Amino acid sequence: MAPQQQRPRSRRPVCVAAAVVATLVLTSAPGYAMGAEVVRVADPPAPTPTSVAPPAPSPAAPVVAPTPPTATPPLTPRPTTTPPAPSTEEPKPAAYVPAFGAYLDYGARGVARIAELSDWLGGSDLRVGHTYLPGDRWSNIEGAHGFLDVWADWRRERDDRMLVLNVPMMERNEEGVSDWEVRALLGRAAAGEFDHHFKALAERLVELKVPDTVIVLGWEMNGNTYTHRCGPDPEAWKKYWNRIVTTMRSVPGQKFRFDFAPNRGQDAVPWTQCYPGDATVDIVGMDSYDQPSGLSFDEQVKEPYGLQAQVDFAKSHGKPISYPEWGLFRNGDNETYMKRMLAWMDEQKPLYNTLTDYCPHGVWQCEDNPRASQVYRSMLSGRLDPTPAPTTPVPTTPVPTTPVPTTPVPSPTTPVRPPSCSPIELGDWVEYWLGGKLCLRFDWWSRNR
Repeated sequence: MAPQQQRPRSRRPVCVAAAVVATLVLTSAPGYAMGAEVVRVADPPAPTPTSVAPPAPSPAAPVVAPTPPTATPPLTPRPTTTPPAPSTEEPKPAAYVPAFGAYLDYGARGVARIAELSDWLGGSDLRVGHTYLPGDRWSNIEGAHGFLDVWADWRRERDDRMLVLNVPMMERNEEGVSDWEVRALLGRAAAGEFDHHFKALAERLVELKVPDTVIVLGWEMNGNTYTHRCGPDPEAWKKYWNRIVTTMRSVPGQKFRFDFAPNRGQDAVPWTQCYPGDATVDIVGMDSYDQPSGLSFDEQVKEPYGLQAQVDFAKSHGKPISYPEWGLFRNGDNETYMKRMLAWMDEQKPLYNTLTDYCPHGVWQCEDNPRASQVYRSMLSGRLDPTPAPTTPVPTTPVPTTPVPTTPVPSPTTPVRPPSCSPIELGDWVEYWLGGKLCLRFDWWSRNR
């Protein structure tokens, strides 16, 4: 069973945020005696949400994310070397570098932290952005306006990037719905009652110009956590999956790829019993955490419905593999697991993988796993896409440069405020919309004279 995720949920609009923003604009205008600034003292906690509103000033609703670890020493930069003379030989194909990334937050903070994680990894190219649609109500599963915009913007910045979107198949997806109710819902779903929600989502993604999004549909369906689970009625579940895929593919302009991603192992039911067929599955994925306690990596490979079974199944069906969710869990700061899992993915060459980077699974935003963090950082530092985006041509005569030490990313727990600036407590909602705490300067007189 995969762990409960810090998934996105919906939120109410807060009108006071707009008023505070307007006040900030006025008080910062010329002629005012007191300056006001918004300063990031620490990540403000996200309020408990209930619904997604119409377009709001922010495109996403963040969750509280663990702070990035600071114990790991800064990465020592590699000295610049003189490039070799041009070769007259035929160029060799570039080595395969799996597209990778991490789940860092489901909203705008997740997008911003992609660049921060890349810096921590010495400039490694994180080409995969991963987020989740809230599963509390149908309006959010349809991709409510304002939620996906920032992810679409990130995806469109480069042609070689990949947006991975986990899509629930049912509303009330984490509310502990009973098996008998799930069975009834699957019967209604297999008859087409919910098709229009997924057509709306497909149209929204095409409208945002991300028609090639990878859809991780009904993830971990072989478990017992989610309302979109398969176990109560596998046949109805498969019919429902096929209806969703057929509906979304009917939208003009779409280029979606659908990822079938069960939990590793048998879990509540063998995941092969839920497989809906080759016609509607593009990728055979797997969510694979270091669990249960005491299970070695070799056992995770060899167990029934484990890692090797996934590879063999995908090969027999002519599908690539993926790891949308993976990370540490029941065996703590397990550096051996981290080393073996990264080596496994290098060997098996999945289409993509995304580490779940919050406690207890992660290595950058979780300080509980320093040894595994060091392994992850050392093995992935400096990894670049073999076909990077065009860059400025390098001069024929190399110019010597002096390596600049890498500065660690400051921890959000360390207050960052300008001198003579006093933060004002306005509450979590206001601080979320402002992007930090409101800070009033009292040194305006000396600065402006």
